Amino acid sequence: MIHSPLATEPLLRIGFVQISAPVMTTWAIMALIVGTTLWIRKRLSLVPTKLQVALELLVASLDSQIRDTIQTDPERYRPLIGTLFAFILACNWSGMIPGIEPPTAHLETDAALAAIVLGSTVYYGMRSRGIVRYLASFAEPAWIMIPLNLIEQITRTFSLVVRLFGNVMSGVFVIGIVLSLAGLLVPIPLMALELLTGAVQAYIFTVLATVFIGAALGGVSSTASPPRQGAS
Repeated sequence: MIHSPLATEPLLRIGFVQISAPVMTTWAIMALIVGTTLWIRKRLSLVPTKLQVALELLVASLDSQIRDTIQTDPERYRPLIGTLFAFILACNWSGMIPGIEPPTAHLETDAALAAIVLGSTVYYGMRSRGIVRYLASFAEPAWIMIPLNLIEQITRTFSLVVRLFGNVMSGVFVIGIVLSLAGLLVPIPLMALELLTGAVQAYIFTVLATVFIGAALGGVSSTASPPRQGAS
């Protein structure tokens, strides 16, 4: 019997709840991110270490990206955008561990991430403009555009799912096929390329999320072009 490559077998059951391997991997990644964050937080000092300097540069780059895209103070949006990037990057790179399949190679994970972005755009849009003004924005430039603007909300969320899922899943398939045909050492260059691709996909997802939030705030067009990259 042929099983769908998108299907996942339950790893364990807790009552009526079935828990699959991608869910366990996701929980492990979340625990790792939280634990690492708390560990770093306890070691922050006025005299920064090399690690602290590197992290401060990373945060400054993140702030610069948010500020350039949304044209506003990045402090309010930094936790969401930074967490999305860190989580997606960790998920993408987890596939480099033997026996681990990246959670982002499964539609349910990517759909959940896209739903978070959609909910965030609605939340920040209402918080910035007010509920009435935000809902009225769907009638811009004319009331006849309401259905199209609503469809745009759905299609751009769907595009986040397809982009992330397609790129990560294709990499998993290619490495798996080459590994089965050529042996253990041959796929190493492909795995190095997957590290780069995983980082690029995490960056593109977070940039698109920032663009969509900026569009909800009214500061940037939702059709703004994302950074170009060959694997998209």
